[in-house]
Amino acid sequence: MQWETITNIILISALITVGFFAVLGLYQWVTRKSLKKVDPEILWMPLPLLLMTIVYFIFIFFPVATRPNGSGESSFPSTHVMVVTTIYFMITIIIPKYIKSTAIQIALEFIIVIFISLTCTGRIMAELHSLWDVIGGIIFAFIFSEIYYLAYRKGKKKNAKRVYQNHKR
Repeated sequence: MQWETITNIILISALITVGFFAVLGLYQWVTRKSLKKVDPEILWMPLPLLLMTIVYFIFIFFPVATRPNGSGESSFPSTHVMVVTTIYFMITIIIPKYIKSTAIQIALEFIIVIFISLTCTGRIMAELHSLWDVIGGIIFAFIFSEIYYLAYRKGKKKNAKRVYQNHKR
């Protein structure tokens, strides 16, 4: 199997994972009859996805580097690396909420590390990105994941405060 195909499959798996949480969030919204009652870790997922989209278009219109294979396409940052790493970093943040088994959590985190590593390696091996493109994708993923984490934690604290106040009454 070619590296490009492998990285595309991993990208699709990451997008399917986000799709699963989107459906779960929609289900929570409908059954709980309020957007405020959707789990904050799901509610904040669109934020890094929006930021990724903005960064993608900025670098499409203002390219910094082109692909090593000579196609002339913009290559910085690696979108595959940025998307896969951001999504799977978000998943590692919320795994403990949805999966209580420590063994399963560790196994999932190990799989995530493999997926991210294969994506980074594969994009370089397929000559679609340079090392700097991949590093740029990872840096943006760290930034977006940190923004997600901070927003999610803030939303979680607000939700806990609201539950406490409602319980107190």
